[in-house]
Amino acid sequence: MDEDVAAMLRKQPKPVVLAVNKVDNAEQMNALGEFYALGLGDPYPIAGITGSGTGELLDALVKDFSEGEPEPDDGLPRIAVVGRPNVGKSSFINMITGEHRSVVTPIAGTTRDSVYSRYNLFGFDFNFVDTAGLRKKQKVTENLEFYSVLRSVRAIEAADVCILMLDASQGLEQQDLNIFSLIQRNHKGVVIVVNKWDLVEKDHNTHRDFEQLIRSRIAPFDDVPIVFTSVINKQRIFKVLETARAVHEARSRRISTAELNDALLPIVKEQNPPPAYKGKWVKIKYITQLPTPYPQFVFFCNLPQYVRDPYKRFVENRLREMWDFHGVPMTIFFRAK
Repeated sequence: MDEDVAAMLRKQPKPVVLAVNKVDNAEQMNALGEFYALGLGDPYPIAGITGSGTGELLDALVKDFSEGEPEPDDGLPRIAVVGRPNVGKSSFINMITGEHRSVVTPIAGTTRDSVYSRYNLFGFDFNFVDTAGLRKKQKVTENLEFYSVLRSVRAIEAADVCILMLDASQGLEQQDLNIFSLIQRNHKGVVIVVNKWDLVEKDHNTHRDFEQLIRSRIAPFDDVPIVFTSVINKQRIFKVLETARAVHEARSRRISTAELNDALLPIVKEQNPPPAYKGKWVKIKYITQLPTPYPQFVFFCNLPQYVRDPYKRFVENRLREMWDFHGVPMTIFFRAK
């Protein structure tokens, strides 16, 4: 049977590595010569039970491997599609690009690596990243899945905007909130997509109630666009693209110092100044935006240590209303002048 298999392998163009197992002593090592008769090149003696010889075998296996598909570095926006396993991420990418680059099955966890796809149609130009589903740590039981999750986290860190996809039939789960928190901590733009909306029984208030539930669970950062889709029915697919592009533009928005101070300084100095704390009054002098990849603003004042979190949220809300930072995390600093 070994000779029959070797005869089949010799007829195909792929490289073949011959491994001879159970070589546990010198006597068996001397018997390797007969395996040259298979015509598959030098045999690699290994002992699976002890691991002997496996290093040389692995070197032979990977010597002809390519480096794989490189991550694109063309300056285009990177849109990462993230979420729990089996919520429809790969189906969404395949539907948008018109290619079956990602394997789609009912089995959760089919996607193991981050798959990059260029989308350049209908006025859009993105690099989409299809990622492996992110499960809870205690449910990651094998090394391959661990590295798949790691690659998904790296894709979030390298993205400009993340499309967080939820399963409407399962609702908003704790792992969805964990992924949302990861996106927020990395200061990425976010669009929440509620997929499989066709599977939900609806009445007049279903859409409103579901959206209110999501916003209440992700608070205080609830200024996030939410799109309800059905990938299989092609419902509101392009609205997801339009929203992702709008979030990317908002994340890249730069406001001049003069415009900031003309519009916002009257509010924080006269109309709604910071409340007194321990008998001290905070006086804000001027405002500027930092030159960073995501929105960061510095408010220079006399006593920054007395500015409390509720006032910071008030200032952030004014910034969002006046310059439309919908779906973009921002950072507010108060510094001594």
